[in-house]
Amino acid sequence: MPAGTHLSLDISTLYLAATLAAALLGAMLLFFWRQEKIAALGWWGAAYILGAASVALWTAGGPELGWELSIAVNAVGFIACGLVWDAARVFHGRPANWIGVIAGPALWIAAVVWLDPIHPEVRMLLGAGIVALYAALTASELWRERRKSLRARWPAIAVPVMHGAVLMLPILLGDMLRPSDAASIGQVWIAAFAAELLFYAVGTVFIIVMLMSERTVSAHKTAASVDPLTGLLNRRGFGEATARMIEREAKAGRPVTVMIFDIDHFKSVNDRFGHAAGDDVLKVFSDVVVNNLRVSDLVGRVGGEEFAALLPCSVEEALFAAERVREAFEASGIKVDDAPLETTVSIGIASGPAKTELEVLMASADTALYQAKRSGRNRVEVAAEQPPSPENGRRMRGGNNPPRADKAAVDRMPEQVHA
Repeated sequence: MPAGTHLSLDISTLYLAATLAAALLGAMLLFFWRQEKIAALGWWGAAYILGAASVALWTAGGPELGWELSIAVNAVGFIACGLVWDAARVFHGRPANWIGVIAGPALWIAAVVWLDPIHPEVRMLLGAGIVALYAALTASELWRERRKSLRARWPAIAVPVMHGAVLMLPILLGDMLRPSDAASIGQVWIAAFAAELLFYAVGTVFIIVMLMSERTVSAHKTAASVDPLTGLLNRRGFGEATARMIEREAKAGRPVTVMIFDIDHFKSVNDRFGHAAGDDVLKVFSDVVVNNLRVSDLVGRVGGEEFAALLPCSVEEALFAAERVREAFEASGIKVDDAPLETTVSIGIASGPAKTELEVLMASADTALYQAKRSGRNRVEVAAEQPPSPENGRRMRGGNNPPRADKAAVDRMPEQVHA
């Protein structure tokens, strides 16, 4: 069998494998799109189906397709490349760019019709350039969405970059080799592209699976760190976020301040009006705190009706912020069955120098909070003493924490005691 025939058979086999793989993967993505209702999966699935149809027609028909049908088949392939780019946009929450999807095929049709008869090399280079551009745009979308670790994202960027590089192979080889070698250049490029197309089809699905897994892990992590009722950080999320802030502020030598909020007589709200009314009070208070603190301040719900905040500022600044929260909550105007509900909050504040640990600050703020409760509620108290040093704080965390006042006992204290 002649060498050329053997090469042609190998290329056809590679294109057939790539076409079948793309079709099966596209069907799988469309199935999961219907199941999971994730729009990007539908875009990726449609791109795979269109791409598989384009490659199948181009491989089966070849020169027998005719001029008009050949242009249309190639345009469908370019649309598939554009859909892959748009799928990356949609997956990361950006709007689809239909103009960008149509621009490549429109450029192809205009150039082929306007330059007819177009030289085969020019036609090949134009098609390769369009697909390489879409691959670069896809890589750019994924690059923009890189997170903390580039190592987790590099395959998503490397696969489309390599795809674009292979598509630019004719241009690179055309500059390096003599024009008389045009036929061999075309054969080398077609063979390389056939092999790379199969890798790209499988590699892109690997990227999709990786991105979906990353999103699922992120969603689970968020669910584990966020209070579902108020949308604030829960105790675990608050601890993790504040540890990062304390470390950052310690490097800059700046103090941090902790506030602990406790809604006054919250148990009586649940007892008198039910837990639905209590939930409404919690949601209103969370909104009050967020609206009266800065974006840079961390806020979390650390207990039933207890909230905490970490502020990168001095205790004087925090005192003003706490008073804003207290006054805003008192004036929130919550009503139950059209009757106004008295809403007040007691707040304890503690501040410490750089590297003061969260547990130490929370213990001091907790003491100040219960002083506010004993002194009549609806007030702000600042810890009387500076928190112990970080070294002492670590010893305290080992099991010698200061005794905490009995919250239930404080809530049972009669009103006249707090007058």
